[in-house]
This record gives sequence, structure tokens and C-alpha cells, in this order.
Amino acid sequence: MAFNPTSAALAASLMASLAAGAAHAQGANQPMEKCYGVAKAGQNDCKAGAGTTCAATSKVDFQGNSWKLVPAGTCVHIKTPKGFGSLTPKA
Repeated sequence: MAFNPTSAALAASLMASLAAGAAHAQGANQPMEKCYGVAKAGQNDCKAGAGTTCAATSKVDFQGNSWKLVPAGTCVHIKTPKGFGSLTPKA
């Protein structure tokens, strides 16, 4: 059978996709926590206080009452121009 570069590229792409999927699934088991005040505008994970409904509705960067899921134990170490992340909503 002759070497087919298209088939080889397709196989390599499939293997890379499977590896990336396995890595993502492994990370899905990692404990997460809500971290307030670290999301950029429009990148919050869910409700961000008055005037917002759910994901991607925060209006300003690092809005104190909007949260983003981060790996457990990392929130209070995330530094933003407005200070560090918080496990509770910021005023």
C-alpha cells in the first residue's frame, strides 16, 4: 500500500484531538470554586448582580459581584488591577 499524506495528516489530527479530549476530561474532575472580581467584562460565568442575567453579561472588567469558576485554592491569589480575587462578592 502506498503512503497517503492526506490519510497520515488525518490520523495525526485525530490522535491530537483524542489526546486533547482526554486532557480536558481529566481537568473536569478538578475541584473548582467561584471567584469574585476576576472576570473581564462579558466573561463572567453566571449572574453578576443587578442588571445581569447569566454568563457573559457583566458590563465592566473585574466587577466585584461577578464570578468566574477557577481551580479550588487559587482564587485569593489571582491579582487584578482592582486587587485580588475573593470567595465572596465584593462591594
